[in-house]
Amino acid sequence: MEPPVARVRIATRESRLAMVQTEMVSAALRARYPGLEVAIVGMTTKGDRVLDRPLAQVGGKGLFVKDLESAMLEDRAEIAVHSMKDVPMELAQAFALVTFGEREIADDAFVSNRYPGMAALPANAVVGTSSLRRECQLRGRYPHLQFRALRGNVNTRLAKLDNGDYDAIILAVAGLKRLGFEARIRDTLRDTIPAIAQGILAIEFRRERDDIARMLAGFEHAPTACAAAAERALGLVVEGSCEVPVGAIAKVQGDSFDLEAFIGMPDGTQIVRSRASGRCAEARSVGHALGERLLASGGREILKRLAGVTS
Repeated sequence: MEPPVARVRIATRESRLAMVQTEMVSAALRARYPGLEVAIVGMTTKGDRVLDRPLAQVGGKGLFVKDLESAMLEDRAEIAVHSMKDVPMELAQAFALVTFGEREIADDAFVSNRYPGMAALPANAVVGTSSLRRECQLRGRYPHLQFRALRGNVNTRLAKLDNGDYDAIILAVAGLKRLGFEARIRDTLRDTIPAIAQGILAIEFRRERDDIARMLAGFEHAPTACAAAAERALGLVVEGSCEVPVGAIAKVQGDSFDLEAFIGMPDGTQIVRSRASGRCAEARSVGHALGERLLASGGREILKRLAGVTS
């Protein structure tokens, strides 16, 4: 098949997971377009450099995206590969975002060298997580545990666990599988609502590039695109960022889906959950409506309290 463009340079973070995901995209592009020249442009973003503070304190998700966007604006890359859960809900007007391929398992994973699951952890066991979303949901369920911040790439986090810094850590199943660490998963947290778009690969490109849009269109997996649209529409309403504990998961069957979401306080003292269903053709409107329902059911008060805490 003749590619719409002759060359594609892919901007990506240099973490091992980001590189593996970018290599997946590169291989898929080469397989479909044998004549396409593909080059990977690795970059260390600010989010990768600042590891001594929680992500919410240093700028949130956008830290992993801005440097890659700069590369595209400066004509150093045509596209960027992201874990969609790391992409801010609102993109700059100059850019467009599409899903790439089928969603990986969206669950959170329990990883420990000594314990088979959360329920087996003894009092005061130390659990590492970088996510306010995970911490919010787990604190209320396991008040006898200690939750401590955990930054760094997947390999770094596993090394800290192996070094004895934590009794257990919580990571995304998708990242562990893509890195070949599936054997490290002791359990999956099926009762924990995952991050918005967790497990979904996304490609960002300059909105003006219709040729790039045509090239990427054939890689869209319809159920994955449906889930992403519903979840991100909700996130846009409830300010889904690293500063706000919020999660959503859309389960797609055919051309319909069920969407479950929550918003809460980081300490788990207040959590609002709700559900909605709809057809994929209405994914964004259903997600938006569920977001509004969460706000009306107590989420707005949570946001006000969080603004007071962080201001």
